[in-house]
Amino acid sequence: MDVDRPLALLGGLSAARFMRRHWQKKPLLVRQAWPGVQPPIGRGALFELAGADGVESRLLTRAGGWRLRHGPFARRALPPLKQTGWTLLVQGLDLHCQRAHEMLQPFRFVPEARLDDLMISYASDGGGVGPHLDSYDVFLLQVQGRRRWRVGPVADRSLVPGLPVRILANFEPTEEWLLEPGDMLYLPPLWGHDGIAEGECMTCSIGFRAATATTLAQELLHQLADGLEAPEAGAPERLYRDAGQSATATPGRLPAGLREFARRAIERALADPRSLDRALGVLMTEPKPQVWFDAGQPLAHGSGVVLDRRSRMAWDDSHVFLNGEAFDAGGRDARLMRRLADTRRLEAADVARLGQDARALLDDWAEAGWVRPLIRPVQEMQP
Repeated sequence: MDVDRPLALLGGLSAARFMRRHWQKKPLLVRQAWPGVQPPIGRGALFELAGADGVESRLLTRAGGWRLRHGPFARRALPPLKQTGWTLLVQGLDLHCQRAHEMLQPFRFVPEARLDDLMISYASDGGGVGPHLDSYDVFLLQVQGRRRWRVGPVADRSLVPGLPVRILANFEPTEEWLLEPGDMLYLPPLWGHDGIAEGECMTCSIGFRAATATTLAQELLHQLADGLEAPEAGAPERLYRDAGQSATATPGRLPAGLREFARRAIERALADPRSLDRALGVLMTEPKPQVWFDAGQPLAHGSGVVLDRRSRMAWDDSHVFLNGEAFDAGGRDARLMRRLADTRRLEAADVARLGQDARALLDDWAEAGWVRPLIRPVQEMQP
């Protein structure tokens, strides 16, 4: 992607300028960011998907007080279309719908490690989730009908008590816009927003990951621990020794020597900077718990490849990562695998240039369903 090229998606801003001016800083409203946009899934198919196992769905109704339910939902469990004030949310639509996956591609000017998913919100007239704030960046793309958005910075984050949803108690919007199909609103983290459907509508939310420092540290430490290997057979393992320990009148006190032994063990585990790089790459490409892959078969001779829509791939200077696994990579093979991560495909000529080991690895990925044959050029949806 040419990050300096002006994009209609961003109101004529280039991706580079958008990231400097707006990303994590201030909202951006773009009229007709995606002219002629269509919902990635029809209403009937969406309702059917919300009834499937392994699909994250929620139903929020306002009649008689806020009520939240989690799917799967039988069609008869959803309110009548003419009933006002209800919203069906389906998370991770890109995992189940190819058109939704393709709608994410124009937003890949943000590192894919940050990209979370595409959620779709179907709402009857008056439907919404109430004034709230999110801890992550989001692009709100109107794909059907109209929704009125009120937004503003939040000084008071207190919530209305006793509700099943996190609704701001004292939301004071500073801007108000009515979005129609093709319009898009970008909001940085922690900006208050309240979207109300005016008639039947669908809105796609392109959301991004925002791990807290505590959560990320916890998950990385778990990953680092899983990566520790015992010495090879016959090699000595370090044992805690305290030949100089004196008799103690306070046996409950932890020995200072044991603390120092533990500290040095952790330092040794982190001594190789690649260990942290590896753990981070594995963590950031780990598929979500509800994701599974259909088995494939080895690639035919002369075939290109495309990543399965559920696959997550990344790379650093020493590795490539795919679906929670790390692979050492260098030289031409590494450059080609990085191209696969960046563009989500490799043409047949590129596959033919891979070395024997890298080609065997690609066949393993194909058998696992992580990559698919590129039969013909993938037609990406463009705004």
